[in-house]
Parts: sequence; structure tokens; C-alpha cells
Amino acid sequence: MSGLTTRVAEWAATGRWETVNGHRIFVRRTGGDGPLVVLLHGYPSSSYDWRGILPALESTGASVLAFDFLGFGLSDKPTDVVYSLKTQADIVETLIAGQLALLIAHDLGDSVATELMARDIDRSLTFILNGVMMTNSSVVIGKANLTAAQKLLRGRLGPLLARLISPKVIRKQLAGVFSAEHPLTKDEGDDQWSLLAYNGGDKIIDKLSYFNRERVELADRWEGAIRNWPGRFSVGWGGQDHISGEPVLNAIISLNPRADVTRWPELGHFPQIEDPTAVGRLAVTFTKTKPPGSSSDS
Repeated sequence: MSGLTTRVAEWAATGRWETVNGHRIFVRRTGGDGPLVVLLHGYPSSSYDWRGILPALESTGASVLAFDFLGFGLSDKPTDVVYSLKTQADIVETLIAGQLALLIAHDLGDSVATELMARDIDRSLTFILNGVMMTNSSVVIGKANLTAAQKLLRGRLGPLLARLISPKVIRKQLAGVFSAEHPLTKDEGDDQWSLLAYNGGDKIIDKLSYFNRERVELADRWEGAIRNWPGRFSVGWGGQDHISGEPVLNAIISLNPRADVTRWPELGHFPQIEDPTAVGRLAVTFTKTKPPGSSSDS
């Protein structure tokens, strides 16, 4: 736990490490015997992002699974793997195989969710996907406004840029995607850096950016999943997100007009950190809403 802030160390003590496909994955399982809710975090952060909405979800009696993707947060960070979102989706399947689950996702996690939706359409998914709730991301990358750093990290200069990553750089990048009404705090910046740098994660940040290439290469599959997956689909979006803003949200709505959309005009790219009460409220509503045709509807 060397290098972690006190707050992050306390968070780590509430979970455990499980071996998945040969790697140690940090996992936090809490809650009751209600529906399983799986939280999929974004880039370049971790499940720690969801800490503020956990009390609301747990109060419903839901069983909540939060975990760090391979290469992120407190999970293993190997230097010799391709950080494909298909690999991350495999981890989700292993952790919840055979169960019925709801997914709540953010950023990178949204694209993991679309891969799982595509597998469900393909009838290859190993669990029952009962609903998906997405929050801010560049999931429709053609409509996103990527930063210069994001573009460089996914290109040939990525390894060079990764060597220049520092706490100051990360704080500046994060501060730029928080809203003016809910700015990045010093504590939050310290926590996020400690999680990124843990076990050398800052040295592989270019490798962790591989998913932005996949969003282009697999656009037909992943955007097709948003369009064609027939299940319950909810979206919560911070309106002050200058990277994954209104154009991305409108693209999602165009792909899936059935989406249940909630807008947070005053929030930025990390709504679950900026206003966990608002995001927790939507998460609880999503968790409690029964899918059409369920036995409780009759």
C-alpha cells in the first residue's frame, strides 16, 4: 500500500484481491441479497470513483460489486499485455458468471458495457444482463472532443508522453474535465494520482489508452450494440463535459431513442464524484425499476 493516501488505503481495506485469468483484481463486494449491481469505472481512475454512491445503492438491499479493471487502481498492472476492452469484459464475465446483473458504467466502462451488450446479442454472454446505465464517456468516439494528450497517448508518441506523466500533469488533466461549480479538490487529485501511480500504473498510461483505438476499430460492433440491444437502457449525463458532451449524448439517443435520459446540466465528466447524491439517486431508481415483462409487473 506504499504511496497511497490515507483515504485510498482505507478504501483498499474494505475490499480484497481475487485472481482472475492469472491476474490479481481488486474487488469490493457489499450489500444485501437484492439485485446484483456491477459498477464499471473509467479511465484513468478506478472503482474508488463510485465510493460516494455506494451508500445509496446498498440502502436498497442491492448486492454491489465494484472492482478495478486490469491495469487500473489497485489491480495488477502488467507491462506485457494489450489492454483491450475485450479483456476487461472477460474479467466482468468471470466475476459474475451465471448471475443476473445490472451494469452502471462510466467513461471506459461504457465501452466495456457495449462489448457485453454485443455478446448478449451474440448469445455468448455467460451472465444475464438485466439493464445498463451509462454516464459520461466518449463511447461514440466520432462525436467526442478528445484532448491533445488523449490523441498523443494512443499514437506513436504515447510511450514518450507516458514518461512525462507527473502528479501535476494528471491534476491539470483531471481539473479540466470537472465543472466550474464542482471543481477538482486537492484531496481528490491526491487520491487519483496515488491510485494511478500505484504499482507503476503511471508508466503504462499509454497502454491503458488502447481502448480509444478500439472505439474506432470496433465502432460498428459497439455502437451497434447501443442501437440493437433490446434491454433496459438508462443514461445520465453531465452537461459541462467538454470532451464527452452533448454531441456524444445526442449520438447515443439517436442510436437508441428508447433510452431513459437524465441530464445534469451543472456537472462535468465525473458526475459520480462531483455530485454523488444526484448520481446515487438515479442509480437507485435504475436499480429499483423492474424490466418490462417481469413477474412483479402483473
